[in-house]
Amino acid sequence: MEIKKRKISIVTPCYNEEDNVRNVYSQVRRQFDALPDYAYEHIFIDNASTDHTVAILRQLAEADKNVKLILNIRNFGHIRSPYYGLLQATGDAAILMVADLQDPPSLIPTLIEKWEEGHRIVVAVKNKSKENPLMFALRKMYYSLIAKSSAVNHISNFTGFGLYDQSFLETLRDIDDPYPYFRGMVAELGSDMCTVTYMQPARQRGKTKNNFYTLYDMGMLGFVNLSKLPLRLASFIGFVVAIISLLVGLAYLIYKLVYWDSFSVGMAPLIIGLFFFSAVQLLFIGIIGEYIGAIYTQVHKRPLVVERERVNFAEKQSYHIQKRKANHG
Repeated sequence: MEIKKRKISIVTPCYNEEDNVRNVYSQVRRQFDALPDYAYEHIFIDNASTDHTVAILRQLAEADKNVKLILNIRNFGHIRSPYYGLLQATGDAAILMVADLQDPPSLIPTLIEKWEEGHRIVVAVKNKSKENPLMFALRKMYYSLIAKSSAVNHISNFTGFGLYDQSFLETLRDIDDPYPYFRGMVAELGSDMCTVTYMQPARQRGKTKNNFYTLYDMGMLGFVNLSKLPLRLASFIGFVVAIISLLVGLAYLIYKLVYWDSFSVGMAPLIIGLFFFSAVQLLFIGIIGEYIGAIYTQVHKRPLVVERERVNFAEKQSYHIQKRKANHG
């Protein structure tokens, strides 16, 4: 009797990656050619690319049925789309891997080996990187800050690259979060976890889709989801500044009473104080706004993505649609 092979799902989100998708497909396939005991599927979820990415993916899917496509009706961003793609994985385990090859496919055998040892989650952590040294240093500072401010043991230098057992994916499917912070979920909900380290290579082709806004979005999402420190810091700093202002005001009053004729307060302290307090207020109004925005997103309960088309999937419906019908059937 033929032994059924265990199946691994590779999930690759992409947007305008025409220079990389064929290469990442070839490298993943090469890894599984050397792993004959495993079946695999390679799910590409495309965020409405405007270049030739979709055309190339269609060619790959037509030539290889292991390649499966989810084509979104528009760009749903770098947070929702990868997470949604991961939830569609049908393998015994899934590996989330970006299209630009900064998540090296050569690490796939190591991830599977650690999974076979009994770990439900195998997290890939970049201990070194060939990216801009300044960006790498800033990321390390951010990870250190969020680790100190969070009640959850945050995983430093973790981008989402790793292997996740299907049992963990089932846990994620029970969470109805329209704007999930995946890295935080792994740290908070993951169990039987181990870590492997790797050197992150530099992007060889194409331009990164990350910019200041996307990096800020991800960074602030981490704080809002994992920590109440910014809100409590606002209250604490407001209290401290109020005390300092009271003391400075009393000192000025006493000094003026003692040196009534010679001491002139002037406008400079008033103007400096006004701008300072205005800046502090705007900063913490913005922080409060981030938390309110997160609540606003949760209340809307919009879907993670809306699909335009699926290719090479046995079932045309997404997992969430099937689940919803089952709950109301």
